[in-house]
Amino acid sequence: MVEVKPYWTKIRFFFNYHNWKNFFFSSPTRKKLTENFLSLSVLQGLNYLLPLITLPYLVRVLGPEKYGLVAFAQAFIAYFGILTDYGFNLSATREISIQRENKEKISAIFSSVMLIKFVFLILSFILMSVLVFSIHKFRNEWLLYFLTFGTVLGQVLFPIWFFQGIERMKYITWLNIIAKTIFTVLVFVLIHQKTDYVYVPFLGALGTIISGVLALGIIRKHFKVNFHLPSKNEIIHQLREGWYIFISTVAISLYSISNTFILGLFASNTIVGYYSGAEKIINAVQGLLSPISQTIYPHISKIASESKERALKFLQKITILIGSSSFVLSLLIFLLAEVVVKILLGGQYLESIKVLRILSFLPFIVGLSNIFGIQTMLTFDYKKAFSNILIIASLINITLAFILVPFFFHIGIAFAVLISETFVTIVMFVYLQRKGIKVLEGKYV
Repeated sequence: MVEVKPYWTKIRFFFNYHNWKNFFFSSPTRKKLTENFLSLSVLQGLNYLLPLITLPYLVRVLGPEKYGLVAFAQAFIAYFGILTDYGFNLSATREISIQRENKEKISAIFSSVMLIKFVFLILSFILMSVLVFSIHKFRNEWLLYFLTFGTVLGQVLFPIWFFQGIERMKYITWLNIIAKTIFTVLVFVLIHQKTDYVYVPFLGALGTIISGVLALGIIRKHFKVNFHLPSKNEIIHQLREGWYIFISTVAISLYSISNTFILGLFASNTIVGYYSGAEKIINAVQGLLSPISQTIYPHISKIASESKERALKFLQKITILIGSSSFVLSLLIFLLAEVVVKILLGGQYLESIKVLRILSFLPFIVGLSNIFGIQTMLTFDYKKAFSNILIIASLINITLAFILVPFFFHIGIAFAVLISETFVTIVMFVYLQRKGIKVLEGKYV
């Protein structure tokens, strides 16, 4: 009888509202984390609710061919988004989180990062224009690519990294809701036939641009951050801080964004549409977990700067949470793939079922690699090793893609992605183990 008591106590604790309230709101830190998580969760909820409205409509109106063409254009333009971001989504977030009490330093970080991003934006536009008018495949659809480039401008204007760094996620939530709402409304107003495909990326960009302008106003008014011409040393510092993350991001893109791009080089737009439809669903599911990642990164950066042991204890709990929840989501996708595709994409996309099943365990695999890589390796300053792992993975992915895609098309690229992501997760885990960082045990040996 004595053995039963601890388990009964745990059960009572689990179902007790006040215990959970105390757990999440017992300290200012936990309260802030909970509020940020809830804000981002609301955003993600809308991120899925609104696409659940627009995605079935768009894939049916445009059809696999035009939808595939739009996806190909977005994959191409995404490279320029990577260039303008330059890793600041992580490096600047970390810097802001550490210096959040120093208003002067925050203004310096903000000014230098925004200046660099706008310089990269101009360079990206010039490069994109040259490529579009030089390559026949792009030149025929030049308007589509120029309108899609608007998403890069929107990303530059909307400094999500700033709000994450100061842990004010509610602003990200509300501004993204505005952007998504604008896109959703305009899709139904303006997109009625296949020939309207060219406007789809522009509508998404328009919402982001408007939100970005509002974000800059909020930063100046509410946070008293003013833009000023940064010093040469500050610019160099930010470029150095973001370099390894930039390289990592480029490497990641080679086995994420590039998959759609490479597929488009070998296969028809229709085949690209099949793959992109399944990929959209997987990305949506993976995004369900992103509020946790976005919430904890600035927090874990600050904890690690004070105590690595405390940081690892926190990461252990997060690993259990993300690992278990992502595994359940992945299993459900695998089992319900056919139903999901028929409901969300329609009868024209039955080929997407095979792709979805192959990619179904990516939320679980990527969820773990996010913890091992971004949350742990970057936090513990293993940026170079992090980059090297991703570079190797990208080379594996590209090699597999060029081998498999000409023969197996969308199925081949799906397997290339799965193998590459699995490689990343395993190697990151092994690397941390060898460095004495036991994430699963929550200790530093």
